[in-house]
This record gives sequence, structure tokens and C-alpha cells, in this order.
Amino acid sequence: MDINAAVVTVSDRATAGEREDLSGPTAVRLLEEAGVKVLETAVVSDDVRAIAEGVQNVAYDEIDLIITTGGTGITPQDYTARAMDPLLRFDIPGIAEAIRHRGVQKGVPGALLSRGRAGVMVGGKNRTLVINLAGSPDAVEDGLAVVIPVLEHAIAQMRGGDH
Repeated sequence: MDINAAVVTVSDRATAGEREDLSGPTAVRLLEEAGVKVLETAVVSDDVRAIAEGVQNVAYDEIDLIITTGGTGITPQDYTARAMDPLLRFDIPGIAEAIRHRGVQKGVPGALLSRGRAGVMVGGKNRTLVINLAGSPDAVEDGLAVVIPVLEHAIAQMRGGDH
């Protein structure tokens, strides 16, 4: 795959050094195993501005895909979905729906509480696919199992390719 990616972990505890980030490295490993080049990683606090800045900071011209992990739930401290509002030009609801569905199929009914989004961020001539995953390594594995099979097609379409 000729796809370049960035991974942004959203976690107050990982940012503060209170807990090791396990979901970000899981995403990196799975993407690289699929042939995706991960060029950037970041860890940001669960704050709307920090999340938006973290995503914008890794969204340079060579980046086709940004995976975020964490901050997708319904607790008062989960802000990832809201931070996407000014960034995403449009949503791709089928991806987020399929990720939630996979969680439920695997016996995790709490997956329905995820507010994770998928969409396209546009900056200048660049278009970047952004996908929000929940913050546990298992959720990252489940989410990427849904995403990886459609990545090449999605990126090709974002680049102006045919259906």
C-alpha cells in the first residue's frame, strides 16, 4: 500500500505520564503490518483544542490517513468527536457504523456508545482520511480490522480515482 499515516492518541493519563500509551503503538503496529507507512505519532490530552491541534499538526501533505485513539465515549471528558467538527469537511458514516457494529458482534455492547467518527479533512490540495477509534488496544484492533480492507479504495477515491 502506498499510504502514509499518522496516529494521534487522546489520553489525559498518557499525556501526564500516569499511564503508558498502549493503543497508539497497537495502531502503528497493525497499520505497518498492513503495509501502511506511519510517519507521525502524537499523544494529546482529552481537550477539544489539544485534539484539534494534534490532528492538524500531523496533517501535512504526505499524510493520507490519521487514526485517533481515545476520547470517543460519552463521559464528560470525551471530546474527540467534538474536536472533529471544525476539521472534517464531510463524514463517512459507514466506516464509523461498521466499527461500532464489529464491537457489538464481538460481544462488546458498549461499542454502541462510541461517538467515533470517520471523515475527510481538506487542507489546500490535500485530502486526509480521519478515523476515530476507541482508546483500548482491543478496540483499535477491531476498528482497524474494519478499516484496513477499504483503505486503498478510500484513499484512491480521495485522490480523485474512479469508483
